[in-house]
Amino acid sequence: MPGFIDIEQPEALAAYLRATGRIAPEENPCIRVLAGGVSNRTVLVQRARGESWVVKQALPKLRVAVDWFCPPHRAAREALGMRWLNAIAPESTTRLLFEDSANYLFAMEAVPQPHENWKAMLLSGRVELDHARQFGALLATIHRRGYEQRGHLPPQFNDRSYFEALRLEPYYAYTAAQVPSAAAFLNELIRRTVERQVTVVHGDYSPKNILVHEGRLILLDHEVIHAGDPAFDVGFSMTHLISKARHLPKHRDALTSAALTYWRTYAEGVSGAGIVDECACVAHILGCMLARVAGRSPLEYLSDDEKREQIHAVLAHIVKPPHSVADTIANLSKK
Repeated sequence: MPGFIDIEQPEALAAYLRATGRIAPEENPCIRVLAGGVSNRTVLVQRARGESWVVKQALPKLRVAVDWFCPPHRAAREALGMRWLNAIAPESTTRLLFEDSANYLFAMEAVPQPHENWKAMLLSGRVELDHARQFGALLATIHRRGYEQRGHLPPQFNDRSYFEALRLEPYYAYTAAQVPSAAAFLNELIRRTVERQVTVVHGDYSPKNILVHEGRLILLDHEVIHAGDPAFDVGFSMTHLISKARHLPKHRDALTSAALTYWRTYAEGVSGAGIVDECACVAHILGCMLARVAGRSPLEYLSDDEKREQIHAVLAHIVKPPHSVADTIANLSKK
């Protein structure tokens, strides 16, 4: 981003923090670039007095193999989402410290050490059902509280342009062009998703955005939060558990049990509110599972053979979709 600070340059970031009064003039924090994200620069700032911050800066062009662009102003949306989520689930989210819209960045408290990334834990075969229960309960809290507050949500949540640029186009529209036999299904899924505006949708609800600290899940990355169809969150998140079950045969039963526990906990948490359409959840699981092997952001741990197998499995289920999320999990978790 020409003309703007590059937070991945430690000296530049330290000078910026001094110039803006966020650290003392003589202070020299330890600054380390964090890996993993494709849509942001992310840096850990460790201060001598013990505080640790994470500074994030939105990128206009994402770090993936194909061209993928999204306006970096979405950093302000993530900061807003963080404030809203921290108000409803403070024990499961981080606290915003400051934001700078001119430089497309913000800072939040770092999750205390020791912590682990839940995606890495799952890929290593360390599957704990309590984590799956927490995952379901947290998403149910977001959807239920968003529904209860639907008349008083931040008006910015009604803008779904970031969701469209970072999810609907790269996942569903792009995949429809790559897999023509699924085009009608995916285009209809896009249409129905755009029409539904039920509650707050996180839009990036995934194990990679979860840190586990002292047994508790902490949710990160809220840049596509919006008011929309909650079934997308279910499909997006469930795709990761099912795909890992397919990828790790030694841990397939444990991952399948985790997926079912996640769904049952979530469904119980939103029951009676009329928030979620289970058939829509099934459709989004199928759409996201196809998108994560044929879209702009394929799952990096799957081999080419595994991607082809997942495409074939999903296409078979698109012809005759399962009647329930539980059946979808059972059918797609096995090869």
